[in-house]
Amino acid sequence: MTITTIDKFDLHLLTELQRDGQATNSALGSKIHLSTSQVSRRVLRLQEGGVIDHYAAIIDPVAVGLDVMAFTEVTLDHHSPSASERFETEVAGLVEVTECYTLAGRSDYHLRVVAPDLSALSKFMTEKILRIPGVAQVKSTITLRKIKHTHVLPLDHVMQPTENRKRIQFT
Repeated sequence: MTITTIDKFDLHLLTELQRDGQATNSALGSKIHLSTSQVSRRVLRLQEGGVIDHYAAIIDPVAVGLDVMAFTEVTLDHHSPSASERFETEVAGLVEVTECYTLAGRSDYHLRVVAPDLSALSKFMTEKILRIPGVAQVKSTITLRKIKHTHVLPLDHVMQPTENRKRIQFT
């Protein structure tokens, strides 16, 4: 595992990039008080070190007609590597599932699902999720209103000393 060393300029750079992934190196340099070439080198190093995973446009689901969002808990009927692998492979191919996590607790997976309406969500659940081999139980919660949704991660902890940090070292 490669350890990526970051400093206070990198933290400021990451904060600004989270707010505006399209900001130019020049604009970023002005905000964090570095030259354009220094920003360019730092961004490249953070990308190569895996700190910056990727860039994307964040689309408002409602603006494109995906008016329903559900959080779905899935429980498998038995636990084996092959059952989990089969479920995860199936879910990875479903565009309606925008997030999928394995869980420790009462269910095995937590999905974030989007659909145009309740009828489409119902059809998706019955024709796709419930037909995945090994699915024993599905419990969905429909969202009513979005209060907060952000992709901006808190970074203040990075500067705190810890022995458990594995990939990032603050200098």
